[in-house]
Amino acid sequence: MAGVSGCIKYSMFTFNFLFWLCGILILALSIWVRVSSDSQGIFNSTNVSSSSNAAVDILIAVGAIIMIMGFLGCCGAIKESRCMLLLFFIGLLLILVLQVTAGILGAVFKSKSDLVINETLHENTKFLSTTGESAKQFQQAIAEFQKEFKCCGLVNGAADWGNNFQQDPKLCECLDTQRPCTNYNGKQVYEETCISTIKDLLAKSFIIVIGIAFGLAVIEILGLVFSMVLYCQIGSK
Repeated sequence: MAGVSGCIKYSMFTFNFLFWLCGILILALSIWVRVSSDSQGIFNSTNVSSSSNAAVDILIAVGAIIMIMGFLGCCGAIKESRCMLLLFFIGLLLILVLQVTAGILGAVFKSKSDLVINETLHENTKFLSTTGESAKQFQQAIAEFQKEFKCCGLVNGAADWGNNFQQDPKLCECLDTQRPCTNYNGKQVYEETCISTIKDLLAKSFIIVIGIAFGLAVIEILGLVFSMVLYCQIGSK
């Protein structure tokens, strides 16, 4: 009877070891985003806070699942366990189906994302001009964002800050002569508003996510093929 191909066996192990490392990376990055004050600050006072947190929580779960799947695949290949390989195949197939479904939903949502972003940021512009304690974290996050990306305000530039601009006129101070500046209340501030920068960052992030998802789908299909071939070979020994 045919034996188990060493090439398939160790290819399967290598694949799953890399898969396991990917799970660790996704889990680590997701946890970092979840606890990072910088990533949370901008949306903490907005209507998208719960949805953004839910998305990160989903990624944490995905990272943990991928780690488990990688472990099952590695052990199944080395120990030639049909049970582990079958569990790996079923789990990976479910992940692939969910991933394709999420990709379709994401593509549908992409056409509406600009409208959602516009509505959200326009609505939360008011937090920049308020003086309450509840808005301070949001204001601090936007101020740091302005310094890093050399933009000013969310929608209407420095005017979004209202009287808070008088309290801290360095909020949008234009220090980069290579960027377009404008005069506001006698101060040189960045002309570009942050809403366009945020849109660009989200668009780039969306493209990166699509690329990663496509790459993972190819790897997952290879994993399905390897696991089924190895499963059949073990059964025919």
